[in-house]
Amino acid sequence: MNAAELSRSVAAGKLPPLLFMYGEEAFLLQEALTEVSNAAVAPADRDFNLDQFSAQDSSVDEVLEAAYSYPVFAPRRCVIVRQAQAFNAAQYEQLLQYIKKPLDSTCLVLCADKIDKRKKFFITFKKHGELIEFKRLYPDRIPSFVERRASERGMRFTADGLNLFCHRVGTNLSEVIAELDKLVSYCGSDESIIDVADVAAVVSDTCLDSIFDLTDAVGSGDLSTALLLTERLQQDGEHPLMILTMLVRHFRQLWRVHALLATGAAQPEICKLVRINPYFAGKTIAQARKFNAAAFVAIFELFVQLDMDLKSGGGQTGAIMQQHIMRLVTFGGTAEMPKGK
Repeated sequence: MNAAELSRSVAAGKLPPLLFMYGEEAFLLQEALTEVSNAAVAPADRDFNLDQFSAQDSSVDEVLEAAYSYPVFAPRRCVIVRQAQAFNAAQYEQLLQYIKKPLDSTCLVLCADKIDKRKKFFITFKKHGELIEFKRLYPDRIPSFVERRASERGMRFTADGLNLFCHRVGTNLSEVIAELDKLVSYCGSDESIIDVADVAAVVSDTCLDSIFDLTDAVGSGDLSTALLLTERLQQDGEHPLMILTMLVRHFRQLWRVHALLATGAAQPEICKLVRINPYFAGKTIAQARKFNAAAFVAIFELFVQLDMDLKSGGGQTGAIMQQHIMRLVTFGGTAEMPKGK
C-alpha cells in the first residue's frame, strides 16, 4: 500500500489494524498520521482511546499494554508509536507477538524515519499489516503539489506565479504549506488567482527581488542599473533562463498594457484586465508608454534569440546576457522605431 492508497482506504472506512509509516518526508507522514488517528478515534473518545508513545522514551511493554486494551465506549482505539527506529532487535522481537495476532479493535501505528525491510520484523509485519513509505518529493513534483493544495483552498496560480512561488519556497513541504497559507490569506477570499505580484509581496527571496529590480531597470531604460543587476544575479547563482523568464513575463505585461492604452482604457480597467497591483500601476503604465508595437515585436524576437544563445553558449552565458540586456534597453523610447528593427 502506498500513501494515496492509504488515504483512499481511510476515506472508505477501511482502516488497517497495523500500519508502519516511514520515510524522509515528515510533513506527508504527519498528515497521513493525523488522517488515520482522526478516522480511528473521534475527538470525544480520545481521552481513553488514543495513546501516543515515543520509542525513545517508552518501553515495548507500555506499547503492548495499550495495544491489547479494549476501547472504552468506542468502536476502536488507536496506539501511535513515534521514532520506532529507536527500538532495538530484542524490542522488535517482543513486538512480534502482537503483530502476528493483532486486535481488530486496535489500530497500531508505528512511525520511523527509515527502516530495513530485509529484517525479520518488517518481513513479518508486511504479512500482517501495511508498510507505507513517504518519499521526499523531487523538485519537479513540487509545482503539482502546490497547485493541488492551492486548489483545495479555492485558489489557482498563473503559470508565472507558480513558477516564482516554487522557486522561492524550495522543497521543504512544511515551509511550502506555511508560505501558501500566508499567500492565500494575503489574496483574500475575493481573489481566486495568485499571480507574480502576489508572490513577490508575500514570499521573501532576495535573489528574486533583485530580478524584479532588473525587469524594472530594463523597462525604465536604466542601462547601468540593469547591467549591474544582471551581473549580480549571475554571481549569486541565478540561472540565466530564470532571468529570461522574468524578462519575458514583464514585457508581455507591458505589451498588454500598451495595447489597452491604445484603446483608451483607464488605469482601473488596466489593473483589472492585466492583474496589476494598483500600487505598481503608475510605474508599469509609464514603462509601457516608452515602447510602440514594433518595438515589442522586436523585443520578443530578441528573447527568442537570447533563449537559443543561452542554450548553446557554453560557458559564455554571462557575456551573452550582458549583450542582450544592452540591446533590450535600447528599445525603450523608440516611438518612431523603423519597421523591421
